[in-house]
Amino acid sequence: MDRTQAAYYALAIANGALLVAYGGHDDSPGAQFLGALLVVSSVIGAVKKLKKRA
Repeated sequence: MDRTQAAYYALAIANGALLVAYGGHDDSPGAQFLGALLVVSSVIGAVKKLKKRA
């Protein structure tokens, strides 16, 4: 995985965490779910890329 892909995954994880926090503040379970889904899918995607590379 090159640096740009790693940066995209890091930004996706950060955006997901912010969406979870915003959903908690706004009392919106849908936003929290989408944020958690974004974080989990980004982590899984990054791990798959790293395993594929090795």
